[in-house]
Amino acid sequence: MTEEQMREVFLSRTEIYKGRVVHLFEDQVRLPNGENARREVIQHPGGVGILPLMPDGTVLVVRQFRYPGGKVLTEIPAGKLEYGEDPLTCGKRELKEEVGAVAEEWVSLGEVYPTPAYDTECIHLYLAKGMSFGEQHLDPGEFLNVERVPLQTLYEQVLEGKICDAKTQIAVLKVKAMIEK
Repeated sequence: MTEEQMREVFLSRTEIYKGRVVHLFEDQVRLPNGENARREVIQHPGGVGILPLMPDGTVLVVRQFRYPGGKVLTEIPAGKLEYGEDPLTCGKRELKEEVGAVAEEWVSLGEVYPTPAYDTECIHLYLAKGMSFGEQHLDPGEFLNVERVPLQTLYEQVLEGKICDAKTQIAVLKVKAMIEK
């Protein structure tokens, strides 16, 4: 089948739930074989994740409790896009808010769809270098610790299954591969 032949055709949409972050719909679609099916779709504005790499090879990561998973995770700094917001603008804001840093150099690491079967969320990943520091500006209700961890250690933790966050895994693996090229 070609990509065009695999495409599902939107027929109708029913709103199920509208929250602050997610919007849930049930869509009716026509399948490539002509039959109709239902698709539950979470609409999400997307986000940005930043891997701040220091000159000594360490990375600034955040450790914070994630309620849905019920545990503290190690993650790269990240945040939610506002609808229509430029991802790089969001990344710069989130780096400043979460770790109090401003970067001189930004390199796109691409995009990742963490759960494409039912969610529109797309996370734009960046490598940030050349940090200067000021104050953190955490959101109300945001509690996190900033740590400096060697990239090599993060790489090993990803391979050992100790880092569960997908955006962090992808950013660490990409940056490690870029450096070793």
